[in-house]
Amino acid sequence: MNLRITVVGAGLAGCEAAWQAAKRGIEVTLCEMKPEKKTPAHKSDGFAELVCSNSLRSDDKNNAVGLLKEEMRLMGSLIIEAADKTRVPAGSALAVDRNAFSDYVTGKLSSHPNIKIVSREVSSVEPDTITIIATGPLTSEPMANYISDVLGISSLHFYDAAAPIVDGESIDYEKTYFASRYGKGDAMDYLNCPMEKDEYLAFYEALLGAQTAKLHEFDDDEKISVFEGCMPVEVMASRGVDTLRYGPMKPVGLQNPKTGREPYAALQLRRENEAGTMYNLVGFQTHLTFPEQKRVFSMIPGLENAEFLRYGVMHRNTYINSPGILAPDYSLITSPDIFFAGQMTGVEGYVESAASGMLAGISAARRLRGQSRIDFTKKTMTGALGHYVSEGGASGNFQPMNASYGIVEPLEVRVKGGKKMRYAEYSKRALLTLSEIIRTEDILK
Repeated sequence: MNLRITVVGAGLAGCEAAWQAAKRGIEVTLCEMKPEKKTPAHKSDGFAELVCSNSLRSDDKNNAVGLLKEEMRLMGSLIIEAADKTRVPAGSALAVDRNAFSDYVTGKLSSHPNIKIVSREVSSVEPDTITIIATGPLTSEPMANYISDVLGISSLHFYDAAAPIVDGESIDYEKTYFASRYGKGDAMDYLNCPMEKDEYLAFYEALLGAQTAKLHEFDDDEKISVFEGCMPVEVMASRGVDTLRYGPMKPVGLQNPKTGREPYAALQLRRENEAGTMYNLVGFQTHLTFPEQKRVFSMIPGLENAEFLRYGVMHRNTYINSPGILAPDYSLITSPDIFFAGQMTGVEGYVESAASGMLAGISAARRLRGQSRIDFTKKTMTGALGHYVSEGGASGNFQPMNASYGIVEPLEVRVKGGKKMRYAEYSKRALLTLSEIIRTEDILK
């Protein structure tokens, strides 16, 4: 048995996995095909590149993903450490300066004495080597073929979409206003573009008639499955005239100080960096052609002359039909020296991907040492995600999953006070459970 662990892929999951194994004294080879080769969605040469939003979502520990972050902090997560170090104002959310975030992670891994970085594309797993495959939802064709053909895993595909980013200086601030929904967080965190009914209806009609870009990854007749959490705005709009007003353009809680009332609809812009020179169109993931994005999104008040620093893109995502294939620690049931991590396992989201990498890295290190597996249980969000990936949902139709209290083991007692109090109890139980696992299993070493 090779006494090194190989991690393939330096996205969020791979970086977290490599870090967790290395800090436990394990020698790690981290293989990343950038900069020699990139996918269509990747732009930088750095590790842990955030290709979609710069937000890691809620940082409230009573929120499901906020709880997951808190669990990861307890276990010394590199990704959460980097996010905390490079955060930018975003109300109750944890958003980061994406370049500073990537630089921080890259620097920490590059300087770790137990990590050897190899810049090359990997297309198969070396025998007698504990390997963590964290090649992400944009896995290159050679590795995807290896997973499908050699390991006998039928991979599924869906499309993921990223929202545009505009230049802050090109926004018309006379037509927009700063406000966080219901006054939560700093009012300067979100810039709102209000719309009257006639403006919204004109925008809606233009969006429905806009041209989408051609998909190159698959044959035209292949069915495209879009994950609900990253649905393109044009697909969402096709479901009904008011769908956007109950989604990314919901005006509730966004009173316009210039009129004294809530608008008919509103698009929120979130700061991409501390300086506020870039703004993300929140919830506006799209696959419209670039000219159509410019034409249609410029109809939004305040964005008439907006300069688009990045247009929305749509790209292929690949994930494994994991139930019955992966164990709760993300190891391959039939070949437990092989682990998977990241979105390709069926977790969805930046934080969830990093959490799977954390668990895979810890588990791989323990396997190399001959130690027993740890069950983080469904009482923790970390463990619940692992069990969901391994077991699937009740419907039998496996779909990517975000952190959610719906996958956590139900509380033993009924909690009064509504959802807020119930979630607080879930969080309290999870953190107590995890603290006990850390103490009894000594997993931080």
